[in-house]
Amino acid sequence: MRTQRKSTVLAVTAVAVLSLGLTACGGGDGTSRDEGAAAPAQGQAGGSTGGSGDATTTGASTKGGASTGGTSGGGTAGGSTAGASTAGASTGGSAKNASTGKSSANAPACAYNDVKITAAKADETPTEHITLTATNTSGKTCRLYGYPLIAFGPIQTAKDVPAVAKSKPAAPVVLQPGAPAYANVRIALGGVHEDNKVVSSFNVNLFAGSDPAEGSVVVKAPAGGLAVDEAAAKTGYWTYELRNGADEF
Repeated sequence: MRTQRKSTVLAVTAVAVLSLGLTACGGGDGTSRDEGAAAPAQGQAGGSTGGSGDATTTGASTKGGASTGGTSGGGTAGGSTAGASTAGASTGGSAKNASTGKSSANAPACAYNDVKITAAKADETPTEHITLTATNTSGKTCRLYGYPLIAFGPIQTAKDVPAVAKSKPAAPVVLQPGAPAYANVRIALGGVHEDNKVVSSFNVNLFAGSDPAEGSVVVKAPAGGLAVDEAAAKTGYWTYELRNGADEF
């Protein structure tokens, strides 16, 4: 009887062990299937990570493109355009100057009937200086040589008004049509005991190269006339604008 019970126990134990083994095997398959099922999930996760990486890269590229390619590139392009525009403006100015220079090289001397000359008192009391303005009215370019040859009285008898050497420009003035040139002229020293004479008009002649040109311009004096001391009178050279120092005397 004991032997039969022992056999029965052993049989039950064997069945139990076999069941546990089958369960264990079944659990292994389940685990394998779970891992196999988990693999696509991991792969999806990997794909998601890769996608996120691509998005980051694309985002970086887009950001970089927007920032670097867009702004920097645009800025560079803008700078190049501005540079080209500046260069064009510079070229245009140079071409214009070159054209002017070419025409100026062959410009004839201004004749007395090529210019209109006016006189204006300096802003001072008493009046010691006047400014002569010669405006080209000829419609063509001409060259204004030297300084105004001024006669405060009859041309034949008036004293020559000497020029101030420091006022001489490096080259004669070339006047385009309608353009002005200026000359500062001292007419007196401002003293009450000067030997002054009042003039209501005076004559101005021009140079044709190194010699006086033919003819002269009669210039009307400013309102009230001019008190002129011929002994003190001096003139500056024709210049494009009155200069500090050179035209102060």
